[in-house]
Amino acid sequence: MLSEKEIDSYHSQGYIVPDFQLPAADLDGIRHSHQKLVAHYPEFEDYCPALLAFDPYFLGIARNPDILDMVAQILGSDIALWNSSFFAKPAGKGKRVPWHQDGEYWPIRPLATCSVWIAVDESNRDNGCLQVIPGSHRDRSLNQHEHNDSKNVSLPLQLKEGEFDAAKAVPIELKPGQISLHDVYIIHGSEPNQSSRPRGGMTLRYMPTTSVYDREIARAGEGPLSMKERTLYLMRGVDRSGLNDFNVRR
Repeated sequence: MLSEKEIDSYHSQGYIVPDFQLPAADLDGIRHSHQKLVAHYPEFEDYCPALLAFDPYFLGIARNPDILDMVAQILGSDIALWNSSFFAKPAGKGKRVPWHQDGEYWPIRPLATCSVWIAVDESNRDNGCLQVIPGSHRDRSLNQHEHNDSKNVSLPLQLKEGEFDAAKAVPIELKPGQISLHDVYIIHGSEPNQSSRPRGGMTLRYMPTTSVYDREIARAGEGPLSMKERTLYLMRGVDRSGLNDFNVRR
């Protein structure tokens, strides 16, 4: 469970690194399942935006009771999982994740999500760890983004120049199995991996069920990667909004 100090820090800074570590067996399972996924879908070598559409193993990680306890302390007792993704940075060629706010992408209203970032490998400055701008979530607004069509980035949207101060960035360095939690509005990104070691990270996206995953405003696409076709999983409690669609999609 999170301490009161950790909860206060999450709300004031927009992120925390709790005193928690996934068991080695879970990390081995994540690595194995990700390797199988990439073997079938080589296009996901760097980034898979929707793990749950391909392998139910990852849903078991999302149901870890200790993780759910921490998320519930932040979001409340009624929570749903709406996505899980994998950011892989192979040694020497891992792509940069441009500075952005997650909420710019997501069809959740009111906009609310606690993201759990799991370090599958050691994650540090040398191999492109996650970096955040502490406190950048406080005004609860989205700054201006623009498209970046470069093949050297994992995501297509980035904050426009002048929308944040990169000098204030704080690296989140984690050992394998450690996690960080961050707010939907916090500004974050990461550098490419130019080291000789891989850096893999798995994300879990939880929302309070007072919010709605709005498929009408979700970005359309083909097949299981379409945001309109994501399956929403009730993890704890009830759907407070009464409007969320939990139909299983594949």
